[in-house]
Amino acid sequence: MLAGRAPPGAADCCRRLLAATLRPLLCGLPLCWATARRAAGQWPSPGLRLPEAADVERLVQQAQRGRASLHRFIACPQLARTVQRCLQSGTGPQPVLLEFAPGPGVLTRTLLNAGVKVVALESNSAFLPNLQSLENSLDGQLKVIYGDFFRLDPLVPGALKPPAMCSNKLFETIGVAAVPWMADVPVKVFGILPQKTERNMLWRLLFALYECNSIYKYGRVELNLFISEKEYKVLTAKPGEPRAYQALTVLWQLGCEIQLLHMFLPNDHLCLVRLTPQQNLFTGGLKPTNATTFIFVVKQCLAKPKSRLTDRLHSWSLDDPGKLLRQLEIPRKAQARDLYPEDYKHLFEALQNSNLFIETWFHDEALESIRNINL
Repeated sequence: MLAGRAPPGAADCCRRLLAATLRPLLCGLPLCWATARRAAGQWPSPGLRLPEAADVERLVQQAQRGRASLHRFIACPQLARTVQRCLQSGTGPQPVLLEFAPGPGVLTRTLLNAGVKVVALESNSAFLPNLQSLENSLDGQLKVIYGDFFRLDPLVPGALKPPAMCSNKLFETIGVAAVPWMADVPVKVFGILPQKTERNMLWRLLFALYECNSIYKYGRVELNLFISEKEYKVLTAKPGEPRAYQALTVLWQLGCEIQLLHMFLPNDHLCLVRLTPQQNLFTGGLKPTNATTFIFVVKQCLAKPKSRLTDRLHSWSLDDPGKLLRQLEIPRKAQARDLYPEDYKHLFEALQNSNLFIETWFHDEALESIRNINL
């Protein structure tokens, strides 16, 4: 179950699944063994009990006071265990896991019990005392930070007022240094995107990815996000699919490996999706310095998916777009929606090498697009 405003019957459902208190109870483990596991990047299970449904409901009600909306979070232990298994897939040392908007901490405790080192980024002050109490009861396995993942690196002048924060400060606090793009994943992120701003957030993350800004300054940060089934279908659409195949599709498929980890269908129809940046994203002519132009080219092409590509290229002052398409082995009558993501990258690289293509007129409109997305 996912919780925001607690739905009717949620408390009864959770009571059947939960039988514990909010107070964390720690298992008695030999100190030397725990120290050895920490040195190896693994943590012993602290044996934390999960909060009862009534306690979760009380915390939610406190958090809702004076707020128009509330982030969704996991309240069901069974779903928390499923997510924990998804996040721990793979072998070898696991990177730090950043959980944003953990709320009452049902998933947080489940991850800690599985030996995961967690950074909890919470923007609602009503949830902080409970999380901080848990942090104090552990020996460095949990770090709680007052901050809002959805307000990282906002484009506003002057000093930031918490919970808004800079990614530089966040990564410095959790002790993660920047690594080369070709290196392993430095941090895993988990969270649930808000319904109302889901599409906007996907665009913000996309710009940050292609420009190597914000969290991506530190390397190929892996996102594990619950998103709506509707947006998942957009991200995984195939060329030619009406309505679903969009600029967002092309850019995410080119930029990341997209994996469906879990589908949660009751009520919310949410999909847990892993987005792992491609190591070869910046090979060829695509670079963080010209990525804004590339994004804008793709958006312009797919603004009218049924339009012929030659018409779009003519509008960019290319005298012979047919010649360019022949070089790329793209049919002259191809529509914008017919091209695969890799085709758009090859097209952009060919445009970059063309003396007839002038990208300066893109600049102002592309920057305006970024500003609107970051508001």
